[in-house]
Amino acid sequence: MKALKKTALVLTALCIFSAVFYLYSNYRVISIGSRHITDIGGTENCDCIIVPGAAVKGNVVSISLKKRLDAAFEIYDSGKCSKIIVSGDHGREDYDEVNAMRNYLLECGVDIENIFMDHAGFDTYDTVYRAKDVFLAKNPVIVSQESHAMRAAYIADRLGMSCCYIPSEGYSKYESKMQIVRESLARVKAFVQCEILHSKPKYLGEPIPVSGSGLLTEG
Repeated sequence: MKALKKTALVLTALCIFSAVFYLYSNYRVISIGSRHITDIGGTENCDCIIVPGAAVKGNVVSISLKKRLDAAFEIYDSGKCSKIIVSGDHGREDYDEVNAMRNYLLECGVDIENIFMDHAGFDTYDTVYRAKDVFLAKNPVIVSQESHAMRAAYIADRLGMSCCYIPSEGYSKYESKMQIVRESLARVKAFVQCEILHSKPKYLGEPIPVSGSGLLTEG
């Protein structure tokens, strides 16, 4: 009986700790990330636009990714910032987010030399970290749906980057239901990566400054 009570107490303590950790990490990410929200007028001093990847089907971008790219093009077209990093999953030959993203922007009218492809943006943390260490971005504007962009801005802040984010339009109705749960868990992951583990991306590489030509990132 004593053993059962002890086990119950340990499990209760673990549940309480997990709940507190979950709530605190979400609060921390939201409170820091939300400081960096801006509109197009606040992007004048930004050195690049970061568009995190999302699902593609062949060369066709998903609804949520299209909205991100449209928001990035709006900034580009305003003349406030001319360099764009498209970062996503290109870990397999049969799945390529970054070239689909670049092709979409080319169709919009973005100069090919201004599009930098990050083929190893396997998650948001890798995307932001590589923007800093590989593309030498110092003051990026991150474009995504608000909850996701807020998390990306938190990561940039914790990595010592001066950053801002502009939310693109929301997710589709189906995506939004899943996104609420996914994003809350992703905030916990980001908190652990930034403030506990101080993780490194899966891949880094030689610097390709965003001040140069995006043609160096073709692949």
